[in-house]
Amino acid sequence: MTVHAPGTGRRPRAAVAMSPDAASAVLAPESLDAFRRVCDLAPLPVLDDLSGPRAASVLGDVELLITGWGCPPLDADVLRAAPRLRAVVHTAGSVRGHVTDACWERGVEVSSAAAANALPVAEYTLAMILLSGKRVLERARDYRAARVRGNWLRTSRGVGNYRRTVGILSASLIGRRVVELLRPHDVEVLLHDPYVSDAEAAELGVENLALPELFARCDTVSVHTPLLPATRHLVGRALIEAMRPDAVLINTSRGAVVDQDALTDAVLAGRIRAVLDVTDPEALAPDHPLWDCEHALITPHLAGSEGNEWRRLADLALAETTRWASGSGFLHPVRRERLAFLA
Repeated sequence: MTVHAPGTGRRPRAAVAMSPDAASAVLAPESLDAFRRVCDLAPLPVLDDLSGPRAASVLGDVELLITGWGCPPLDADVLRAAPRLRAVVHTAGSVRGHVTDACWERGVEVSSAAAANALPVAEYTLAMILLSGKRVLERARDYRAARVRGNWLRTSRGVGNYRRTVGILSASLIGRRVVELLRPHDVEVLLHDPYVSDAEAAELGVENLALPELFARCDTVSVHTPLLPATRHLVGRALIEAMRPDAVLINTSRGAVVDQDALTDAVLAGRIRAVLDVTDPEALAPDHPLWDCEHALITPHLAGSEGNEWRRLADLALAETTRWASGSGFLHPVRRERLAFLA
């Protein structure tokens, strides 16, 4: 299929702007070939510095930037060097690190692959909800140590996922996907999101609660709110102390949404358990007590796209580029007025 820059009858001029490592991970050779069929792609290497002479020569006629992790800020100086820039297609989630006010003021259209990146995070979350409910990791550890299977008929009634109550903090892209993935399971799903109406909550099949009630009622709470000034330490000591004994807190969002000290105190005391794909800071100090705590599982920020999942990001960005070049507009646009609610 031949596509053209909107209204011009030709393919748009494009360039890739991200770190070389990000480009190597996300843009496999076949993905780059697919982009070349859709747009007139500037020759590699990718742009990871937008201030040098090579960048100036490339940016002069670029209409579309394909961005990723490590893309420098697209500030006023960069836009002056790119007078024809009209769109940015981001191959990752958040655009806060590189799309600046200067882009919005020019009217640059922006798309993000956040919807694609949400899928593996939601899958990780579902897995951890089910594994922690069954206490799989702890019981496997005990089995490995004893080399003898315990008496399964004496398993505590607190173990298992039947009628477990799961709380979702924020109906974000990821939070909504987790709700969908939980539907086939015999669990009750509760939500806290002040921007979701009762009608919308009913459509999602969840009950929307006040934040303290969510933490008090749930066996598992999964955090999916973006880190914004208003959400820093949103999950504070009072909420953590209100959780049920042996409840599980899962955080795949950003470490600073949770008060790390308050969480550490509760987990070390054995009151609750924690599954943390993110921490504050990231990573924790080597001597932090959570590393060796049996009630905490810490993973290295791996819930998002990795390995073969990077191809999904490239495929979504390619589809967005194709739509924009054909004049159809983005299916996954990022709106300036929504930035206050996005990661």
